[in-house]
Amino acid sequence: MKLATKAIDSVLILSLAAVYLVLQLSGSKTLAGLLGVMVFIAIAILLPQVKGTTLVLTSLFVAGGAALLAARQASAAAWFHAAGMNVTLITLFVFAPLFGIPVRSPKYVNALKRFYQSNRMSRTRYYLGTQVLTQMMAVFINVGSVLVVYHLAAANPQPGAQRLLENALNRGFAGAIFWSPYFAAMTLVSTALDLPWVQLLPYVLGLSFVSIVVGMASEWRSLRGGAPAQPQAAEQRSVRAAAESADFRAQPEASAVSAPHADSPRALVPLIAYLASAIVLILLLERVIGLPMVLIVCFAAILYPLLWCVGAGALTAYRQGVKVHLTRTLPSLKKEITLFLTAGFFSGSIGQTSFSEWIPRLLQMQPLPVPLIFSLLTVIVISATSLIGLHPIVPVTILATGIDPASLGITPMFLAVLLLGSWGLSNPVSPVSAVNNLLAGLTQKDVFKLAARNYMFTAVMMVLLPLYLFAVRL
Repeated sequence: MKLATKAIDSVLILSLAAVYLVLQLSGSKTLAGLLGVMVFIAIAILLPQVKGTTLVLTSLFVAGGAALLAARQASAAAWFHAAGMNVTLITLFVFAPLFGIPVRSPKYVNALKRFYQSNRMSRTRYYLGTQVLTQMMAVFINVGSVLVVYHLAAANPQPGAQRLLENALNRGFAGAIFWSPYFAAMTLVSTALDLPWVQLLPYVLGLSFVSIVVGMASEWRSLRGGAPAQPQAAEQRSVRAAAESADFRAQPEASAVSAPHADSPRALVPLIAYLASAIVLILLLERVIGLPMVLIVCFAAILYPLLWCVGAGALTAYRQGVKVHLTRTLPSLKKEITLFLTAGFFSGSIGQTSFSEWIPRLLQMQPLPVPLIFSLLTVIVISATSLIGLHPIVPVTILATGIDPASLGITPMFLAVLLLGSWGLSNPVSPVSAVNNLLAGLTQKDVFKLAARNYMFTAVMMVLLPLYLFAVRL
């Protein structure tokens, strides 16, 4: 029964993504209506399968969206349009993870492990290297990067630096949210505001650099000690046990690419080449091909890892990786997919109201400059709601699709970087984020304590984000 349910869920999710791609290429009004119907069917099937807070939120989004549309006597086309608001994210969930198949190759993971083992690292290098590596790996394998890098870091454990490791992983993942073209945040914001990723990239990379500097500053007391004293035995056991747990959990993904093990760090050269070329490919395609960003990412995710694996003689590994993704990964994402679909429907229904008009009028009633107060309120609201467990997809979708930047005296680029930055900053402090809960499971620590460690980092970034936006004159 469970296998049949998983198969139905996978077919349903794949069908949504396939119809969306065809719709984007054809512009068929018939397909637009069909997509709306499919979204309602998907919500009806997936909603009974979620539990807890997610069930409450998604039910409220469906009821609230339906009430708003019914009150305005919206047409069927308006209902279908609202339902399809976040199908772009579901499409990204289906295809973007394929980029991570070559990255999970055991030969690359082993080469990284050997690199950690063969280099004597100060605490500063250990923290900085872990944060940057997590950010780069997260771009391609999302939250799986936390498992992989945690496992790698155990190859060169820094005495007394368990806290540094956990914070570096958390903030490195947050940095990837700012700029990764394969994350839901970038897809949602760039699509809603009709901005090419290549135009956003310099500004979000600059924000990512700022976050690295702030992260280093927030750990100054721990870093300035240089090479620390020998660790206590209990902490060493904790690091090794967590790494073994990470290795065990990551093993099904890592085995998705069966490649010969390599002990030489030179095996990192093709990994670096793959990561760099994948980013360059997206940059070039977005400049050359006049297609939406999500289509470019999806088509590139299908073809490029396949071509790479063929060139590396790992076609069987690619097939296995695709099979794991379709049969295990997609069905496991039903909670996120249900949340994204219902949040999109709710935000789409809000778009049918006068929300975009009364927000600017309300802000203009106070004495401060509207762009400044809007920036501060946006980052505060998104971070604060994350503290109580609300996914940033909800406020970001509402703001990205329901606000006219010109009415606030800002540009679409300004709003895009503000929303991406706010989403990224909300991740380290959220007790329900995937990273915090994953780290809590690995280290057997309280998730609220892990999140609390990032309060100062996030608070400083909340102040710097609006200043950064005005400094770069977006």
